[in-house]
Amino acid sequence: MLQILFEHPEFMVPILVLLFLSIICQISIGVLYHKLIRETENMSTTTNKSLQQLKLKFSSCCKLHDGISNVSIFVDKYMNKIKIYGISLSTLKHFSGQLVLLAILVSGIGACKGIIQGESVIYIAPYYIISFLGLYCYFAISSLVDISDKSKVLRTNLIDYLENHLSSRLEQTNLDLKIVQGENQDENAALAATETPPIENASDKQEAPVLSHTEAQELESLLKEFLA
Repeated sequence: MLQILFEHPEFMVPILVLLFLSIICQISIGVLYHKLIRETENMSTTTNKSLQQLKLKFSSCCKLHDGISNVSIFVDKYMNKIKIYGISLSTLKHFSGQLVLLAILVSGIGACKGIIQGESVIYIAPYYIISFLGLYCYFAISSLVDISDKSKVLRTNLIDYLENHLSSRLEQTNLDLKIVQGENQDENAALAATETPPIENASDKQEAPVLSHTEAQELESLLKEFLA
């Protein structure tokens, strides 16, 4: 049987490689979603860098714009940017499907070549067998991984955390800061009102004259008569 399968390795090997890569893509997406879902169940202590950046960006947007009106759109933008080795998950999912179609195409070309060359059915049948088994494995793995369902669960967890936990926490923090700032302003105003005016130096004060101008003239005339 193996000898028949690899009678034409130029077709069989690419078919098996393409099917294998397609299944690996499906499994990789499912594993990443499963990991993110597990991390979102305890977002406050998560160590995932992507989720930490999401929390930081959400907090910054709330401080700059005084809250976010549509959290679902914010989460959708984040999920569209999730990548595996620089490839987005949506692109990887479509790429997985294209690999399966390419494997079926190569299998069909191999079967047609065998028919043209007049090969017997026993040598052509493996192309069809591999095609059907490949399609079965692809759809079986897709149903087990269930990418669409995991995507919905991840989206729900993120929206729930951002709306019901992080937003309320940020609002409470801002309220506490306003209260503290108000108390500090009241204390500064009270201190300014109770401050005593500065004591003036005695040298800065002008001393009042001891004798009036008339008395000074009389005293001056008396002194002149006495000294004459």
